[in-house]
Amino acid sequence: MNEIANPMDKLLRTDRIPHIWCQGCGIGISVNCFAHALEKLELDLDKVVIVSGIGCTGRVAGYLKLDSFHTTHGRAIPFATGLAITRPDLNVVVYSGDGDLAAIGGNHFIHAARRNVNLTVICVNNFNYAMTGGQVAPTTPLEGIATTAPYGNIERPFNLPFLADSAGAVYVARWTVYHVRQAARAMAQAMDRKGFSFVEILAPCPTLYLRRNRLGSSLDYLKMYKQKSRIMNSAPTKTAGLDNKAGEIIVGRFVDKEMPTWRENYDAHHKDRLASRFVAYGG
Repeated sequence: MNEIANPMDKLLRTDRIPHIWCQGCGIGISVNCFAHALEKLELDLDKVVIVSGIGCTGRVAGYLKLDSFHTTHGRAIPFATGLAITRPDLNVVVYSGDGDLAAIGGNHFIHAARRNVNLTVICVNNFNYAMTGGQVAPTTPLEGIATTAPYGNIERPFNLPFLADSAGAVYVARWTVYHVRQAARAMAQAMDRKGFSFVEILAPCPTLYLRRNRLGSSLDYLKMYKQKSRIMNSAPTKTAGLDNKAGEIIVGRFVDKEMPTWRENYDAHHKDRLASRFVAYGG
């Protein structure tokens, strides 16, 4: 009997499977979306680079059959910045979690967006530090139960699309792992844009966050994504916070614009300086 090959096998390091993610975790769904995005774009895979940090989502780089870099905690973006600036021919993707990108890596996040470095940043947001035991993260909802907040989180969470937009990202989108086609499309669009692009993917963490907050199974949470999500393309990112009273999850493509990248500004600046020197010295 012939085995039916998975069409995504060509993009995955199948020798490393089974993966480490828990049953019901949404990270695997996001990887499938990313693989479909790569197929859609028909990119030269030798020119695609995946950079990740530490945490559950940080393991994604190890499962993709691409040039991959697994960096230290919070340092995926500066590492990727170096690649993007010195090798503008590469399509550099940072793929990590909310704790890695928005906490210890938050400073790098806002400055890479401000500079408009040519990067695609994909953030899988599961509302906690899942790999290290379920501690409060910068995205943990108010009143959410976590290892370090057994009586409920009192810290207001980041609205990550608003943060990316405010810092200067040229493309910003948010989807959930229920919205697989939209998520894959957003990832493809983000990789196709020049400049700092950001895609947030909301995903369940069944072992820690869902269980501790008595939110049911991953399937229950996917049903919640379906019921609570409201697609609002081009919505002001300031209104896309997840702590609204209605409990709505605002999803969609919020920002899509064109701006010169850091590398383009650098090249133009130095070209002008060289030209002025040439004239000054009688060239």
